[in-house]
Amino acid sequence: MAVKVLYFAGLRETLGLASESVALATATATVGGLRDQLVARGAEWQPLAATRNLRAAVNQAMCSFDAPVADGDEVAFFPPVTGG
Repeated sequence: MAVKVLYFAGLRETLGLASESVALATATATVGGLRDQLVARGAEWQPLAATRNLRAAVNQAMCSFDAPVADGDEVAFFPPVTGG
């Protein structure tokens, strides 16, 4: 199973990556599990765990971190942003 992961705003800049295809680990069934799988890659991925008020969406619908993920889903992570 694989999902397309999108990174926005500061996450995109920090990770140097706008999107990628990620093979889901067998135990990964939720957005939170996907985040944990990505954070386990190493120190450069810690912003996904450390960003306060990190938001997520599955297939362009805002969701909580206990939302399920399935093969072919698009999962987006983005930090809060402000404008003026």
